[in-house]
Amino acid sequence: MSDTISNDRFNEEKSVYTVRGSDAPDLDAGIAAIRNVLKTLPVRPGVYRMQDARGDVLYVGKARALKNRVSNYTQVGRLPKRLSRMVAQTRSMTIVTTNSEAEALLLEAQLIKRYRPPYNVLLRDDKSFPFILLREDHDFPRIQKHRGARRAKGQYFGPFASAGSVTRTLNALQKLFLLRSCTDSFFANRDRPCLLYQIKRCSAPCVERIDPDAYGELVDDAKAFLTGKSTQVQKKLGEAMSAAAEAMDYELAAVYRDRLRALTFIQGSQAINAEGVADADVFALDCKAGTVCIQAFFIRGGQNWGHRAFFPAHTADVPETEVLASFLMQFYEEVPPPRLVLVGGEPAECALLAEALSERAGRKVQIKVPQRGEQRKLMEQARRNAREALDRRLAESTTQGRIFQEMADLFELEGPPERIEVYDNSHIMGTNAIGAMIVAGPEGFRKGSYRKFNIKRPDTAPGDDFAMMREVLERRFARLEKEDPERRSGEWPDLLLIDGGKGQVSAVCEVLEEMGVQDVPIVGISKGPDRNAGREHFHLPGGREAMLPLNSPLLFHLQRLRDEAHRFAIGAHRTKRAANFTRSPLDDVPGIGPARKKALLMHFGTARAVRAASLEDLERAPGVSQAMARAIHDHFHAAS
Repeated sequence: MSDTISNDRFNEEKSVYTVRGSDAPDLDAGIAAIRNVLKTLPVRPGVYRMQDARGDVLYVGKARALKNRVSNYTQVGRLPKRLSRMVAQTRSMTIVTTNSEAEALLLEAQLIKRYRPPYNVLLRDDKSFPFILLREDHDFPRIQKHRGARRAKGQYFGPFASAGSVTRTLNALQKLFLLRSCTDSFFANRDRPCLLYQIKRCSAPCVERIDPDAYGELVDDAKAFLTGKSTQVQKKLGEAMSAAAEAMDYELAAVYRDRLRALTFIQGSQAINAEGVADADVFALDCKAGTVCIQAFFIRGGQNWGHRAFFPAHTADVPETEVLASFLMQFYEEVPPPRLVLVGGEPAECALLAEALSERAGRKVQIKVPQRGEQRKLMEQARRNAREALDRRLAESTTQGRIFQEMADLFELEGPPERIEVYDNSHIMGTNAIGAMIVAGPEGFRKGSYRKFNIKRPDTAPGDDFAMMREVLERRFARLEKEDPERRSGEWPDLLLIDGGKGQVSAVCEVLEEMGVQDVPIVGISKGPDRNAGREHFHLPGGREAMLPLNSPLLFHLQRLRDEAHRFAIGAHRTKRAANFTRSPLDDVPGIGPARKKALLMHFGTARAVRAASLEDLERAPGVSQAMARAIHDHFHAAS
């Protein structure tokens, strides 16, 4: 099929109806486009995509019978306002047929994650969840934190709610089971124990301080603990400690005592009582003032592996049952579902949802609304956390709203900015120069939109901050003009913040004026006398200046934006500088990869020796053909 999603079960055909004239929303034109598609729609399961005049996806939906479902959009009087607006923008549709409604539901979640349509409920936090991986592709298995695709051979335990919860658990597991966490190459090249052995966090299998059978026993204990058999492990350690004490081997008894303490720490860190629940995810939903919060608890092996609050986007006028159903399908797009999913209220099409999750997991998945017992108590706790998280969110958004309105008033903006871009430069005497852009909005920093710019134009003088800023902004806005000239994507900034004073602001204004960009507000931030934080001056075009009181929340917010840009710029500069420290002249030779570079350095000793070598010497080097030897020789001696 033509779609990039490769699955032989799905067949796609694209039905396009283009309306001549304006691209502005037109209800009649949208209905006409949908009716044109209806002529060829089958009465079978599938997924449909509504698209605007530019081909951007507005909405992804699934249906048991495509023809019946899509025809509903032509009955505008029965549609909520949200869907009426969507129909008015629709100019074409793409249809994917499937073998079952469960398959359609799975594909719908996949396409929503891919296109992130503005009329679908969206899971905002699409980061992959961390897992603990016990790798089994080595004689001495390694324990480590893992994100992303699960390609490595081994057992995965998770998901954990955050990287912090994984790190804390891993630290405790290292004290408890003494499993190695080093890479295979580090392991292979050790001739003496590393620091982790000295601080009793590793059994040092790399230098044979433990035999394979004893290490395998530690691995089995770790698996037992991570699968919920902590009582069994605790009993075993207690018996070993008692035996060592009776044998008057007090040093060994102290080792077992420390491991028991680590086990107690992990058990004590479970803030949620998950007694009676083996493997389950718990989801509770709360809604207030048009904002939805879904609180998730992750229970594995009877242990709490963390909790997190989610705030789905585009939930206005959407029933809570549909919000929960859409959230669950998108959530389990990346995370393997457990056997039991506990929910506070039954989601829309619950049986179909369970069928789709079972198909994804390859085993039965039950979706259950607990009514009594420990599961009910756990759900009540999740509901309380959802309410509290939502209250905190609303309080923060109220405060944030006041700050952004005050910002609009101070800088004479048309309204509170939705997208703020902050720019800064970093270099040392003009070397390894980097320009940096961070992005923030009412919801906080948008780290996925951060950008760094390597300063590379030959006419940009080293150390010239004005020229560096000019290059960064010209490249940034030239790309914006090319990719989104009509400013529909939301990528255009509502405010530019520049780390600098009048000179920087004047230079930025000049750059944007030359590019024909005249409606983007610009503000420079400079520190006051003696560069005291808290006495910042805010510079606006035309020479105007402003200051804020020392205790102003807006001042703190603007300082935080400026400091984040500074942090990001310095980090990018240090990364570039560190890479250049290890850079070799051989890196610039065409055709020289890491393996051949290593062979040349092993043969000649240094890159300088390779540069000075004759053609005959190069030809005698291992792995270097005559043609490659000639290319290396010509690269270093062409000028002479």
